[in-house]
Amino acid sequence: MADITTLLFDVGGVILTNGWDTSSRQACIEAFDLDWDEFDDRHLYVAGEFETGRLTLDGYLDRTVFYKTREFTRDEFKAAMRQQSQRLPETLELVAGLSPGRLLATLNNESRELNEHRIRTFGLADVFTVFLSSCYLGVKKPDARIYEMALELTQSDPSQCVFVDDRAINLECANTLGINGILFENPTRLRYDLQALGVE
Repeated sequence: MADITTLLFDVGGVILTNGWDTSSRQACIEAFDLDWDEFDDRHLYVAGEFETGRLTLDGYLDRTVFYKTREFTRDEFKAAMRQQSQRLPETLELVAGLSPGRLLATLNNESRELNEHRIRTFGLADVFTVFLSSCYLGVKKPDARIYEMALELTQSDPSQCVFVDDRAINLECANTLGINGILFENPTRLRYDLQALGVE
């Protein structure tokens, strides 16, 4: 077994709660008494641009929420979006406590402003060295190119790289490149799976 030199972690559903997934969006839409079907239709048109850094948060909100006059402000809606993010403390502590000497990076799909809010708010820069996020790379999981870019940018051999994600489809492309994939279920199982690869 090759020595593991690089650990890549998804963020939403692994390190933190999801930033702007269906349940997060539904919570905000319900809180502001908006029409879900109308919002979701607009969201689907622009989600790709939003998550790959080609559309700002304000641009996204222009197209999905503030295309008409509202009784609430843009700042109030942004605050509600940010509040959807919560720490998953057991996983974050596990990752922060791994023995030094390996590159720790995120490999996640997220829009730029929410990504940077999550990095700052939850101190992720104290744990991870590199943030390989869709908003910076311009491509999303499970597109094979994002995994190729992760290997190129970290200069990692795939056999020495581990990728942890909570969605099987995101691991499939990584596995075809030779990256060791771990399907995240819970922190206890993650610790066991990492130890099986020689990571403690």
